[in-house]
Amino acid sequence: MYGDAETVRKILTESGDTWAVVGLSANRQRAAYGVAAVLQRYGKRVVPVHPKAETVHGEQGYPSLEAIPFDVDVVDVFVNSDLAGPVADEAVAKGAKAVWFQLGVVDEQAYDRTRAAGLEMVMDRCPAIEIPRLG
Repeated sequence: MYGDAETVRKILTESGDTWAVVGLSANRQRAAYGVAAVLQRYGKRVVPVHPKAETVHGEQGYPSLEAIPFDVDVVDVFVNSDLAGPVADEAVAKGAKAVWFQLGVVDEQAYDRTRAAGLEMVMDRCPAIEIPRLG
């Protein structure tokens, strides 16, 4: 419902290769760490966004989307649903082309706002699951 196959494909293949991953830290036990590694294997530049601003997978981290000194194409959100809406709003302000809410992350109002702003968006899906399906 919040990410038909065509939207998923478009984000993964047409929206650009610079992905800001909000919630990505150097903690190898967290899902974001593994998903970011998969995205890198598929040619995406992964930019960590976390209050600690750690370097992860060889990429400099930033404490917020606003702090990233270059354009990002997709904002991949690994935060709790109650914190995800403001991140989607920041993605719109940053000029991203798409927002991706990870498995279990759902905010219908944020989805509506983000789509109304002209961005592609999916919720409750994982790009590390979807990208290998593209073939």
